[in-house]
Amino acid sequence: MAIYPTFAELSPDLALDVGASTAVGLAVAMAVWWLWGVLRSEDLQQGIEWRYDVSRINELRRTDLFYRLFQPAIQLVARGNRRLFADSLPAIGREIQAAGLPRFWLAEEHLGKLQLIALFLTPAFVYVFLDWFGPGGLLPAMLSVVATAWLLRRRLAHRARWRLRQIKRRMPFLLDLLTLLMEAGSTFLGAMRQAVREFEGHPVAQEFGRVLADMSLGKTRSEAFAALRDRLADDEITSIIGSILQGESLGTPLAGVFRTQADVLRVKRTQRAELIAGEAGVNMLLPAVLVMVATVLIILGPFLLNYLYFGLSL
Repeated sequence: MAIYPTFAELSPDLALDVGASTAVGLAVAMAVWWLWGVLRSEDLQQGIEWRYDVSRINELRRTDLFYRLFQPAIQLVARGNRRLFADSLPAIGREIQAAGLPRFWLAEEHLGKLQLIALFLTPAFVYVFLDWFGPGGLLPAMLSVVATAWLLRRRLAHRARWRLRQIKRRMPFLLDLLTLLMEAGSTFLGAMRQAVREFEGHPVAQEFGRVLADMSLGKTRSEAFAALRDRLADDEITSIIGSILQGESLGTPLAGVFRTQADVLRVKRTQRAELIAGEAGVNMLLPAVLVMVATVLIILGPFLLNYLYFGLSL
């Protein structure tokens, strides 16, 4: 005689509980096994045909944990992004560079990462909106997923603009330091290394540090500055780099070029501040009118109410 009841002898509710617990346990075990395997996985082996892309992927796996965990899904979504968002990918690539993200990212892969983050939030959105609106909350939940992906995309653009603004604010001081060091007898490379150390941790030091790294890898001075111009893709910085490249080609001393461009940046920043100050009066016009209307209503409101409720009865 069996001591323990078989699965068929259990009550339906108890059998359902046992089956659900078993399924959850198996799912948790598989998730732990998959996570452990991903974190312990070594670098991809380099073949002959795709060795450069494999090196990029290996570097990206080291620098980004999300990519390492969900690399197959990101690459699958990236293939669709190449067809659906082909026109937007160049702009996204420039924003990735300007935002200071790892240069190993492809535009379609980073966009796929943002889309997966929004997709992983789907259960939370469905739970919240179904609790609020019932079955009719499914559509707002799906719209929230799309809005989340769009907001993450806008956050990347905002991060790129913020970093460019930080670079343009600090660049005049770095150019002044380069001028002083070179006029004091330092070489260009020595002055650049000293300037990068002085501004360590700031975005402008990171970008000029990449210029130094490019020259250390064999690029000429013109090629390294041209790469900086292409990475940042900003009109003001493009103008400055263009002047530096022109001075380099004509043999003009770089110390004089750096001093001139630092002065130009300060003049442009002053002009931009004056423009913002001039626009402030126009932007404050509507709030000022609303405040005046509210003040008039607060002052005249009691008299009007007194007249309407008591003056008409007299």
